[in-house]
Amino acid sequence: MTVMDRIKSHRIVPVVRMDDREKALPLAEALLTGGLPIAEITLRTPAAIDVISAITRTFPRMLVGAGTVSTVGQVEAVFDAGARFVMSPGINPVVVAHCLDIGMPVILGVCTPTEIETAIAMGLETLKFFPAAAVGGVPMLKALSGPYDDLEFLPTGGISANTLADYLALPNVIACGGSWMVAEELIAEGDFAEIEALTRDAVGRAVPAPILERVA
Repeated sequence: MTVMDRIKSHRIVPVVRMDDREKALPLAEALLTGGLPIAEITLRTPAAIDVISAITRTFPRMLVGAGTVSTVGQVEAVFDAGARFVMSPGINPVVVAHCLDIGMPVILGVCTPTEIETAIAMGLETLKFFPAAAVGGVPMLKALSGPYDDLEFLPTGGISANTLADYLALPNVIACGGSWMVAEELIAEGDFAEIEALTRDAVGRAVPAPILERVA
């Protein structure tokens, strides 16, 4: 499976902000045990690169991406640390070009038709819709499906357990990014049992009804 195929199969990408490398492995274990072997580690803390490295080296079956990537130097750093994909809140043509050059899947943030057109011109077909809830959420994605019915979106920003299913029901949404199951306070408190429970609940909400019926 390609990276994009794996993201589509998991349907949820936990968005992790972590400033303590020592908690990286317990977090990864909680996600794995909860049934979600994927995470986006945002580069919003000095520990982010070390967190990516620790998880990818210890749990090679975890699909780890880097978020909030805005420079070529960051792309190189996360690539060396073992990240398998890059996400960014906006469009940076230099970052895109470098990712394409080294074969790193990149999902850029867009929220307007103009930004979408810019991404299309770069050859991108899977885009991050950010900040999802603040810029129209489900209704906006429905509207975008008309003129851009060949694009796929990964909405992130303000999505919760209660709204997850509404986003995933849209045909142009491949997965959702969210932080409610990996909230900073839970990580800081070391409450990995709760993270595991919330992850398991999220996975249950994300599984399409037909699959649930087959399993049953």
